[in-house]
Amino acid sequence: MEKKLPATAANETDWRNKLTKTRIGSVTLPVYLVTASIILVTALLEQLPVNMLGGFAVILTMGWLLGTIGGNIPILKHFGGPAILSLLVPSIMVFFNLLNQNVLDSTDILMKQANFLYFYIACLVCGSILGMNRKILVQGLMRMIVPMALGMILAMGVGTLVGTLLGLGWKHSLFYIVTPVLAGGIGEGILPLSLGYSAITGLPSEQLVGQLIPATIIGNFFAIMCSGLLSRLGEKRPELSGQGQLIKITNSDDLSDALEEDKAPIDVKLMGAGVLIACTLFITGGLLQHLTGFPGPVLMIVVAAFLKYLNVVPKETQRGSKQLYKFISGNFTFPLMVGLGMLYIPLKDVVGMLSWQYFVVVISVVFTVIATGFFVSRFMNMNPVEAAIVSACQSGMGGTGDVAILSTANRMTLMPFAQVATRLGGAITVITMTAIFRMLF
Repeated sequence: MEKKLPATAANETDWRNKLTKTRIGSVTLPVYLVTASIILVTALLEQLPVNMLGGFAVILTMGWLLGTIGGNIPILKHFGGPAILSLLVPSIMVFFNLLNQNVLDSTDILMKQANFLYFYIACLVCGSILGMNRKILVQGLMRMIVPMALGMILAMGVGTLVGTLLGLGWKHSLFYIVTPVLAGGIGEGILPLSLGYSAITGLPSEQLVGQLIPATIIGNFFAIMCSGLLSRLGEKRPELSGQGQLIKITNSDDLSDALEEDKAPIDVKLMGAGVLIACTLFITGGLLQHLTGFPGPVLMIVVAAFLKYLNVVPKETQRGSKQLYKFISGNFTFPLMVGLGMLYIPLKDVVGMLSWQYFVVVISVVFTVIATGFFVSRFMNMNPVEAAIVSACQSGMGGTGDVAILSTANRMTLMPFAQVATRLGGAITVITMTAIFRMLF
């Protein structure tokens, strides 16, 4: 007969089992508490190393904690709780001066000077493209151009009309609210847009940046909320969702292998090859940007898609890129958003521009872009939920917004399409609206 443990011993065993099974990010709760305590004490003493090690220590401990909390809050967890908390909480902490300069400097080294965001995006884009079915990839990139262009045109019209009716004036609504929402982010959109506006108006570009950024930030948060709602819609109405696949797959498409999961064992050496491929493709995009003037991240996607279409990259290298993509997206998504919220989302600029009319105009722009993608997808043989989520990225904060929007909807595989919608759509918006602004003023 089995010996029964005393009640106290049994309770202690259950408590230990629960403790070891509870995970914060990629580690168990006891391990997290020890490591986070050391990092917290070091940060309070302002002794964090101001390098990548200090930066990773900050964003990993905060990102895994906030992601875990957001994923366990009822209701909120279904509407992007982990992403929203990971972005908002650090930004609020900076706003109220709750983080000392040592923490900010360590994070700045990693996020801005080492540009971890671009490494993250390069790994995700290259891994998802090389790991994707070739026909789905090419068809998706070509078909997204239609709802992207149509959504931009309709959103500009609707946003300008709403702003005019609310008394904000059509010029201010179009150039200072609508355009920043669709500009493709801060670095690639707002900054060049402010320089263009500055050259035309004679106002300092720094002043213009402060006027343009709030629309981008508010639009990004509304797009995140909408992506969470779309994800829930896909769960309630499975016929509207492709479960992460943009193109509708039917038996006649001969794509029976498209949805098969790669069950090959993890190979760390192949993942190393994936790092080299991601870096090489990113550098290739930058070189082509220097030669053509076209945005490097978009050209990186084109080159990666071209290589995938020709099928010239060895299968094992493609597998390594896909495994690297899974590792990076699974471990660094919420930590990355902590760094972005800490350094790229200045709440003081948003608070200074707040008015209900401003909110309504921004929301009308984002809603129009998403609705266009949702309804046009029916005529382009695309899944409405996925098409709408990719369209939402047009009103996000560039790569920052793409990560937040797609992670909220748990559809990081759509990153290549989101990057095209964001980068290409943003570049077209900046160039076109600067030219129109010059003609009018």
